[in-house]
Amino acid sequence: MITDNILKRIAEALERLAPSVNSTPNLKGADAFVWNIAPDRLTPVKAVNHVDLGLLHGIDHVREILDKNTQQFADGFPANNALLWGARGMGKSSLVKALHAKIRTKGNKALALIEIHREDIPTLPRLLDFLRYTDRRVILFCDDLSFDNDDSSYKSLKAVLEGGIEGRPDNVIFYATSNRRHLMPREMIENERSTAITPAESVEEKISLSDRFGLWLGFHSCTQDDYLGMIFSYMDHYKIKGKQETIRAEALEWSQTRGARSGRVAWQFIQDLAGRRKIKLT
Repeated sequence: MITDNILKRIAEALERLAPSVNSTPNLKGADAFVWNIAPDRLTPVKAVNHVDLGLLHGIDHVREILDKNTQQFADGFPANNALLWGARGMGKSSLVKALHAKIRTKGNKALALIEIHREDIPTLPRLLDFLRYTDRRVILFCDDLSFDNDDSSYKSLKAVLEGGIEGRPDNVIFYATSNRRHLMPREMIENERSTAITPAESVEEKISLSDRFGLWLGFHSCTQDDYLGMIFSYMDHYKIKGKQETIRAEALEWSQTRGARSGRVAWQFIQDLAGRRKIKLT
C-alpha cells in the first residue's frame, strides 16, 4: 500500500530531478558577462583579463578604426559589426577587451561586453531576444569564430546579423575575431566549387557571412622593429630594467625558437623575463 509519506518522497524526488525554471538573464552587477546555456544565463565577470590599450603596438590603424566605431556605438549612434581577422597573436581579442575597458570608464558609460562561445552561436537568437529589451548597450563578442565542413550554424548567424525579420537590436553590436577572412576554410570553399550544381551560388552563400560585417580589420604579422617595440614597451610599463642590447638578443632568440613574431610571443617573453628575475607583473 502506498502511503502519503511514500507519495511525498516520490514527489520530492521528481522535483529534484526536474530542470529548474530558467531565471531571466540580467545585466546587473558587472560590465562583462559570459553567455552560458542549459540553462540560459549571463555569468558576470568581475575582472576582465585585458591589457592597457597603449600597450598594443603594431596595429595603430585598425585600433583607431575600431576605437571610433565603438565610441560611436557607446554614444548611441549607428556603428558597424566588425570582423577582426588575420595573424595569430596580433592582439585581435585583446583590442576588443581593451577598448571596452577604455570606453566604459570614459564618462561612466554603461557599456557591457558579453562573450558568446563559438559552439553556442545557434543560441544567439535567444540571447538577442533578451538583449532587445534591455537599456544597456552591448558589445557581443565571439573569439576565434570559424566554421568547418558540414557546419550549418553560420546560416543562423547570417540571419541574426542582418538578414532576419527582426535583425540585430540597435543596442547590440557584434565583434568577432578569426584567423580566416571569410570564416570558412579554403578547402571548404574549393570543395563547393567542384561539387555543387551551381558552384558560384553555393560559394556565394558560404562567403556572404563575412559581408554581414561592415568592418573587416586585417591583422598581419609584425616586423622585427614592431616586435622589439612591444618588448621594450612592456618593460617600461612594468619597470623591468635591463641592457637594451642584451634584451634585444634574448627577445630575438625567443621569437626564433617559436617561429613567429607577434604580440603574444612578446608577452610570453616578458612573462619569462619577469619570472627569471622574480618580478611580479602587476
